[in-house]
Amino acid sequence: SHIRTTMGCGSSTPAHPAAPNAAPSNISVVTPPEKSIDRAIDNALEVAKHEDENKIKMLLLGAGESGKSTIFKQMRLLYGTARSDDDLRMYGVVARSNIIVAVRKLLTHLRALGLEEELDRESRESEELDSGDHASMTCRQAYDELIAHLVDNTAPAAQDEKVLEGDWVGTSPRAGIAANNDAKLFLQLHESIRILWQSNTMKQVWAKRSAINVIDSHKNYLNDITRIASPSYKPTTQDVLIARVRTTQVVQEKYRIDGIDFEIYDVGGQRSERRKWIDCFDHVTAVIFVAALSEYDQTLAEAKRTNRMVEALELFRSVCNNRAFSDTSIMLFLNKKDVFAEKIMYSDIAAQRPFCDYAGPTKDFDHGVLYFIQKFKDCLIDDEFNDSFIHVTCATDTNNMEFVLDSTRTIIMTDNLKKSGFLGAD
Repeated sequence: SHIRTTMGCGSSTPAHPAAPNAAPSNISVVTPPEKSIDRAIDNALEVAKHEDENKIKMLLLGAGESGKSTIFKQMRLLYGTARSDDDLRMYGVVARSNIIVAVRKLLTHLRALGLEEELDRESRESEELDSGDHASMTCRQAYDELIAHLVDNTAPAAQDEKVLEGDWVGTSPRAGIAANNDAKLFLQLHESIRILWQSNTMKQVWAKRSAINVIDSHKNYLNDITRIASPSYKPTTQDVLIARVRTTQVVQEKYRIDGIDFEIYDVGGQRSERRKWIDCFDHVTAVIFVAALSEYDQTLAEAKRTNRMVEALELFRSVCNNRAFSDTSIMLFLNKKDVFAEKIMYSDIAAQRPFCDYAGPTKDFDHGVLYFIQKFKDCLIDDEFNDSFIHVTCATDTNNMEFVLDSTRTIIMTDNLKKSGFLGAD
């Protein structure tokens, strides 16, 4: 295509300056070996400069748990190499650990909601139906066992921070040990988890999960406890995509797609990680800003009084209006559309204080999405949205992400060529 052909074009690099005329005899001259080394260094710098000008550097930015790392994994799935068996084994540990983290939160929330009596009633009803010699564990018995092991017998440290660093790069020993310990607990308690998860009481707790910031996609893990507990368990692609591995440093991947070199950077979204963003700002071709549509009724894990969507909007405002990105294409991915579609059925947008101006119909996906798109557009100082492109996404849906990423890649390359003067502006 003309895009691929033009990317290789550019202004020719000036030749290395000719050596100066012979120096006076009282001044030492550079010896041939030193000249050769000097020339080699200059040539290497010119090559590096040329390569830097002809690659696409993309940053994935956004608040914590918005889905950046899932999109990063999708890029590897679509454009990179297959994961090794060691990688998959480690993701197996993460999946089991993620389940324990989710169950801890749900147990604490069940207790806070005062639903233990409801659990007792449900257990009595199940005992009446299953009163034989081999009666199975009741949901109340499962709850008591899990409470004893995961809540009452747990140190006060925040359990949801037991995570492994960005895609296994620089994993800290503490985080690795914590995840392994949780994975072992899962193997010990998986039957109790399965029984409690199937209870009607736990369904009520799950429906009210916005107060505890449990990862929505981990419902898929909880629905598949028996498979994940199997000794022969090997994580599927979907298991890997939904695994929560908190990014605590900058993680980089390089891909060559249709003859073009791409560098993709995933950076931590929690407030404590954002100071590292500035290190990635040089020579950025494009920013993919990821915000979770479904988080309109949730608060930050690190700041309980701050609405997550409000935080995402403020962060988007600061990114779009940052002078470092004045010549950078900015793509907006409004992610977790599947969770948003489910959540608006029981959690009204207008019922959330920051979004009480929502005047659209309740339980309406399209009106809700358009409302939040406008909220993000309102963050821009410049009314024009020329360099910003919006996609409504589900990062765990590979087909959806393949279409979105292909479209994004084409737009970014075309926009880059226009800015370089190789293509005429519209």
